[in-house]
Amino acid sequence: MTTTTSPLSAVACHPIRDTYETLLQPAPPAAALARAGDFLDTQLALAEQLPCDLPSDPQRLLARVRAGARRTTEAYSSYLQERRQGAPRRYFSNRSHALYFLRAVAPTKLVDGAWLYGVLPYCHELRFQPLVQTYLEELGNGEPAQNHVLLYRRLLAENGCDELTGLSDDHYVQGTQQLALGHLAERYLPELIGYNLGYEQLPLHLLISTHELGELGLDPYYFQLHVTIDNAGSGHAQRAVQALHDNLPVVGDRQEFLQRVSRGYRLNDLGLGSVQVIESFDLEHELLAMLERKRQVAGRVHSDHCRIDGRTVNQWLAVPGRMGEFLAALQARGWIRRNQDPRDSHFWQLIDGQRAAMFGVFNAFERQLLHDWIAGDWQAEQGARSLASPPRSAEPALHGDFASETKALMSELESLSVPARSRRLIELMAPGLHHSPAGLLATRLFAASHH
Repeated sequence: MTTTTSPLSAVACHPIRDTYETLLQPAPPAAALARAGDFLDTQLALAEQLPCDLPSDPQRLLARVRAGARRTTEAYSSYLQERRQGAPRRYFSNRSHALYFLRAVAPTKLVDGAWLYGVLPYCHELRFQPLVQTYLEELGNGEPAQNHVLLYRRLLAENGCDELTGLSDDHYVQGTQQLALGHLAERYLPELIGYNLGYEQLPLHLLISTHELGELGLDPYYFQLHVTIDNAGSGHAQRAVQALHDNLPVVGDRQEFLQRVSRGYRLNDLGLGSVQVIESFDLEHELLAMLERKRQVAGRVHSDHCRIDGRTVNQWLAVPGRMGEFLAALQARGWIRRNQDPRDSHFWQLIDGQRAAMFGVFNAFERQLLHDWIAGDWQAEQGARSLASPPRSAEPALHGDFASETKALMSELESLSVPARSRRLIELMAPGLHHSPAGLLATRLFAASHH
């Protein structure tokens, strides 16, 4: 589906990011849930104004989904053929562009599957089984190596992208919609089913992103996982269609139900989509924004013995909005040599390497921005260079005090009745908790009892 940025007038006195973060709490307060409902109502009204490609007859839906998947795979085959014939990457101009993308879509990826959380209390009803199963798979059935949120958190951390300062409310629209649907499932079940139907399709951008991330030396496993599980044959896309059929009312207003499904489906078109994020990248703008953030915490830590264009470094950093001038002054002094190997630039020598004077000041993402900006045309000829640390190995098994959280949970569960035990497991499978040690154990126990 194609996404568009929506007006963010909803919850005007409560920025969307605040709502997002509140809904990630273990038990959001009633006031936060009320704001979430108001937000969803506004988003659904916006969605209703958008075109919809769902067939009017739900019996034609699976064929439509499978036809769409075929079109996507055919388009991807054409893309690969173009690449084999020498075409450049379609999405990512360099490695920092790809890291920018990973960071910008993080608010959505870090709540992967959240819209389905509210169906867990109804796991014994057959009509909710496809949705419950999809949620469990988003959580990796409690296995750390398969939990989608953990996978994405690790990907961000390994590449210095886990600090999300500076992202706008637009970046949080999709994630907040998902959290709101998950916490308000009883009120918005048809919309949840429709949203799930739209989200679980196989988009072309997912296939291309997976391919190009791998080319740039970034682990594409998180994205590859979605390519395989979101299939229209037996995966999440097929289950999304099944969930619609299983919940179509036999008694009541069937047409109203389908209209609400359609509105939920179109929620996928609101907020910043992946392609929009990719197209919005401007290397110099991102570099200056990053340096401005650094300036605010590094204004008085430099010595005054070195002057650049008549100012000390501390004087350059003391006034906002001067980072562009500062970079120009560094170039004029010869400390930065654009369109050459960054290792030829004195400024790069100050920040790269364990013995560098400014070692540790910039994380992997920030160094990549500087590297790619300095390298410019030179890098286009040489190919992308990775500045990230080697990927970490799989998480070790927890022993001793490190396992105290899971031990405490097992002790707690033994004292609970069967219904109370189920409620406690579900609490720990909430979007903000399921990737914790206790949440992972809760997911494994829940999954084992519902297979």
